[in-house]
Amino acid sequence: MELGLFVEPQCGGSYDRLLELARWAESVGLDAFARSDHYLNREESAHATDALVSFAGLARETSTIRLVSLVSPITFRHPAVMAKSATTIDEMSGGRFTIGVGTGWMETEHTAFGIDLPPLAERFDRLGEALKVMTTMFSGGGQFDGKHYSLNSDTVAPTASKGLQIVIGGSGARKTPTLAGRYAHEYNSFVTDRRSFDARRQVLRSAATEAGRDPNDILISFSGPALVYESESEHAAALIKRGARRDMTADQYSAFLDERCVPHGPPERAHRAIDQMASWGIDRYYVQEFLPLDDVDLNRMDRTFNALS
Repeated sequence: MELGLFVEPQCGGSYDRLLELARWAESVGLDAFARSDHYLNREESAHATDALVSFAGLARETSTIRLVSLVSPITFRHPAVMAKSATTIDEMSGGRFTIGVGTGWMETEHTAFGIDLPPLAERFDRLGEALKVMTTMFSGGGQFDGKHYSLNSDTVAPTASKGLQIVIGGSGARKTPTLAGRYAHEYNSFVTDRRSFDARRQVLRSAATEAGRDPNDILISFSGPALVYESESEHAAALIKRGARRDMTADQYSAFLDERCVPHGPPERAHRAIDQMASWGIDRYYVQEFLPLDDVDLNRMDRTFNALS
């Protein structure tokens, strides 16, 4: 099971702190370092850096870890611009960049910055066309004439290295896994139950096969929390507190986490969730931190990843 750290800089955090976290993730041997691509923390404005610009910096200031955008909305950037940014970061990183592509969803940030947020059906249409434009550019150029986007350049350089990857993420039952099956190197979703996961994976595999791709070549990843505690008593207290936020008892909340393979408890118990994930066919787990970057405790992270490794 591969492991990654996934941070949310829209909650607040400078580039220097982002770099510190990326270098820490690399130093402890994590497989991936991911960040979100938002300009607003739902209703609140914080010190939110631009994702793709920051990845260009990280590409030059790290050396081995994979850098992952989870995920960049097509509403923020024209797909040709996104593709050019991706191949540039690919070149700067030596083939360690994964560009995440999604529909966009946070209405407040689009309203705040005057960015159009079309209806969801149109955004999915745009996403499909954007992926076609991007993959065509990655392979050297060509012709595409869509409803929303077009490409009329038989030669595009730089092309993508073998290391440049696309991740498509989301919780939709059909459209997202279908697009992932057609275009993605990685399919990501937030932790979910086995039945929902298996249904999405079947859609993914069918779409990949129909597109002439080997579905086994697509990495499947989950994102979610990791609630690792030093003792069972500390774990029990946390279950009571966190469960109350969802109007659940501690036992109900524990069952809720277990159903979704969320690591929780003392190290040995938390690690069992990773083993369970692997048995489902999940290849990578991103530990997601919904905190300002300065509040990400690296001592706690060290304990967490030691337990999960």
